[in-house]
Amino acid sequence: MATTGGRPPARTTTGDRPERNVGRNWLVLITGVLAAAILATSGIGWAWVKHFDGKIQRIDPFKGLDNRPGTGSGKDLNFLVVGSDNRAGISKDTLNKLHAGGESCDCTDTVMIVHLNAKRDRATITSLPRDSYVEFPAHKDKTTGEQRGPSKGKINAAYTLGGPPLTVATVEKATGIRIDHYIEVNFVSFVSVVDTLGGIEMCTPKALRDPKSGLDLPAGTSKLDGVKALQFVRARYIASDPTGDIGRTQRQQKFMTQVLAKATSSGTLTDPLKLKNVLDAVLGSIKVDDKMSSQDFLELGGKLRNLTNSGVTYAQVPLKSMDHQVPDWGSTVLWDEAKAAGLFQAIRDDKDLIAPPEKKPDTPGATTAPAPSPVSVEVAPGDISVLVYNGAPTTGLGPRAHEDLKNAGFAMAGAPRISTSTDGARTIIRYDPRWNRSVKTVQAALPGATLESVTGLGRTIEVVVGSSYQGTTPVRVGGASSEQPSMAATPNPAYSAKSGDEVSCKK
Repeated sequence: MATTGGRPPARTTTGDRPERNVGRNWLVLITGVLAAAILATSGIGWAWVKHFDGKIQRIDPFKGLDNRPGTGSGKDLNFLVVGSDNRAGISKDTLNKLHAGGESCDCTDTVMIVHLNAKRDRATITSLPRDSYVEFPAHKDKTTGEQRGPSKGKINAAYTLGGPPLTVATVEKATGIRIDHYIEVNFVSFVSVVDTLGGIEMCTPKALRDPKSGLDLPAGTSKLDGVKALQFVRARYIASDPTGDIGRTQRQQKFMTQVLAKATSSGTLTDPLKLKNVLDAVLGSIKVDDKMSSQDFLELGGKLRNLTNSGVTYAQVPLKSMDHQVPDWGSTVLWDEAKAAGLFQAIRDDKDLIAPPEKKPDTPGATTAPAPSPVSVEVAPGDISVLVYNGAPTTGLGPRAHEDLKNAGFAMAGAPRISTSTDGARTIIRYDPRWNRSVKTVQAALPGATLESVTGLGRTIEVVVGSSYQGTTPVRVGGASSEQPSMAATPNPAYSAKSGDEVSCKK
């Protein structure tokens, strides 16, 4: 069912909408981290909390919700953070300057879950693509007040159909994660916050130009003011980065780490005037649930005072398709349900998504581990035609995989190419089922890669490398079929996660 109550779906298609998704999710995290750290370290205390608390609009996003997920450990916290497309109070000239002159809609532009662990020393930020195809639970229509049955559509239309309560219910049903607090923000304050911080330094290995967002950034390190920062986090039509929304997510993550580093090192935490300007700009444009009291803000700030980039993990929902066509909804994003379930279960269990580094054996004279023994296969690499695609926003990853496979003896069908049809993390092997013996050789050389059968693809096997790519494993002809690698023997990671240190601009 594509509509509810006969009303058309919200403006949620993924076409040319450069004015949308302007970094509001990162604005909220900036606000939360700054406010928490400031309250904890500057000694402004209760009086300031009460002052700024009066600027925040409070709502009840949990009204009427039932059949909710359990509370897990009961000590961790999950915030649902949404960005609404609300441009009230912004002049037309300002919107044009920001390349955000399109019409607004009554929907959410960004949806993310911020998980704070029980110890309050780690945060996990999981973005849910705005076009994710999900189920809307039964709800009361926001416009008519009539009761509606379950339906399906894009996650950002939940706000249109049932407001904050349906948005919370939809996210909880899709993820199984109980939401403790709700934060809603628009993009009014983004430019002011960056400018108040004195600009943000950003690094990029190659020039980035997007005429639709206005971004024109040279290779190297640049200092971004508020307008340029907004262009940077919005950009999705960059010729040198054809990964689209995947690349934009990576840039937003890097921007967030730079903001956090700047806020904790530039005197913002101890400059009362700068602090007031930042919080005045941000807190006047957000809504929070009415269960989040002033005392909660103060206590949370004290517990988060030591949170740094190394304590922030950025996770991506594993995707099955970024162009799942649905009547009346158009192109939608389809999750890989099995792998997404692993991610959400880890969050519910309050687990650290990034495994600690393996401890090296404490033995004298330890040497480098020997090279792995070749895996036995039936079909020689030289008899297999392979074409490599780079499916991750990592410069040079495609050529690297191309050379690795070429050195392993495979017959390369051409120069490496670019692909935008994966989630950017997994390495995928696409093959015609008629060449089911040949693909076993490729899979043996790429343990952990996902197999994808494509009828009619032909003899050439396509390898789409993701950011999880670790190189090839040697293979040799010979051995029984029982020795062939299987998907069960080389399970894929359930999700992709990186720490803030990994995505920041290294000094």
